[in-house]
Amino acid sequence: MEEENTPNVSLISCMHFVQRGVAKAVPEKIELTQGELENIIRQTANDLRIAEQGDDETDDEGTGSAPEIPANPNDEFNFDNYDNEDLNLNPVGIGTVATIPNLGDLSENVQIRTEGPDSDEEDDIIKPEDNLLLVGHVESDASVLEVHIFNKEEGSFYVHHDIILPWFPLCIEWLSHDPTDPNPGNLCALGGMDPVIQVWDLDIENCLEPAFKLGKKPNKKKKTKRIGHKEAVLDLSWNRNFTHVLASGSADNTVLLWDMDQGTPHTKLDYFADKVQSVSFHPLEAQTLAAGACDGGVRVADCRTPAAHRAWHLPPEIERVAWDQLNPFCFAMSNNEGKVAYVDCRQDEPLWTVQAHEKEVTGLILSNKVPGLMITVSTDGFMKTWDITRSGAVTASGRAVRVGQALCAALCPDAPYSVAVGGDNKENYLEMVDLSLSDDFLNRFGSRPLVSARTEESSASMET
Repeated sequence: MEEENTPNVSLISCMHFVQRGVAKAVPEKIELTQGELENIIRQTANDLRIAEQGDDETDDEGTGSAPEIPANPNDEFNFDNYDNEDLNLNPVGIGTVATIPNLGDLSENVQIRTEGPDSDEEDDIIKPEDNLLLVGHVESDASVLEVHIFNKEEGSFYVHHDIILPWFPLCIEWLSHDPTDPNPGNLCALGGMDPVIQVWDLDIENCLEPAFKLGKKPNKKKKTKRIGHKEAVLDLSWNRNFTHVLASGSADNTVLLWDMDQGTPHTKLDYFADKVQSVSFHPLEAQTLAAGACDGGVRVADCRTPAAHRAWHLPPEIERVAWDQLNPFCFAMSNNEGKVAYVDCRQDEPLWTVQAHEKEVTGLILSNKVPGLMITVSTDGFMKTWDITRSGAVTASGRAVRVGQALCAALCPDAPYSVAVGGDNKENYLEMVDLSLSDDFLNRFGSRPLVSARTEESSASMET
């Protein structure tokens, strides 16, 4: 019986930490009767069957409604003037491209619970000191987005609620921009084996549909053209300066810049020779995007003139790219042979390269709170911390993780020594690591003062 109950596969494919204070204290709940739930399941199964039988794909592409032409045709998102713009834009709607849950289609038995929990539901309350950890969990044939609660002070870590996904998740990005609401939201974008990106509202439990979608598959019978990617979405990056812009990298060798207000991609970067596995907007410069591909190169593009870009190489395949927010001209990149390189965008070659692991480096983190701290995880089963400077990297600490092959990692934004690691160990696929428990780590970083948010922004602005 134990062998029958053990899943064939149980792994964490992607994860993302969310800062404190953005989630509702008591998320809304959609509650269905058993009969209504059965009707929805039947309707979903019927829709899937129709899609499988009649979804004739074509290579014809479309971009939906024509975008508004900017003053500078090479600057579709008006990056030139982003410092002077009022970013509280009025949403114009997604139209037919993005869909939102239509609760009116459900029966009157559906209820949305918005009042506070009773005494038996204290764990439902999300406290101001709680961080959310978004986890893409795959178990056998099931894929789930798990929303974990992590509270460093209380030592609590548990699943608050989850969302069943229709496909294998590959990347998660948090964002606050809701095209249907002028107020900031608590949303997450998910990319996976399907080329359509789903965006879910994290403040609603038991949600049956994403808040909206980005992309559309072609269908000859319905005479609809493709919008968005042709293949799997491998990574996502939200522009925190232009909050209606989302970048996506895909197995179709392209990067798309989405205007979420319009629900369409307005810019395509198609100069990659292989799959784009990692994308990252610069945390301070709205127009700057780094993208790493399986052709061994990382391109840094100015999105005002996307055709112009610079490239650095770390072959054979780039796994991850991460900006150094404390040194805004610099970023780190890792490859599938265990190497990490550190690049200054003003230099033609990397400043240094280190053999960090024996296998691919699947997690690459540059701390914006602890100066000089770099964290790496790998499918070789190890996690390491590094003290980095412009001249090189020194190993600070290292340990074997309990998650098997480490597939992803995330650093808590409000607890700078807390790292979540996900892997493929069926019995222990998720681990929360406290770096401060390591004497080697403390000897190197324990006396180093943390960077406050105000100091960080001031220093970075001067540097930029």
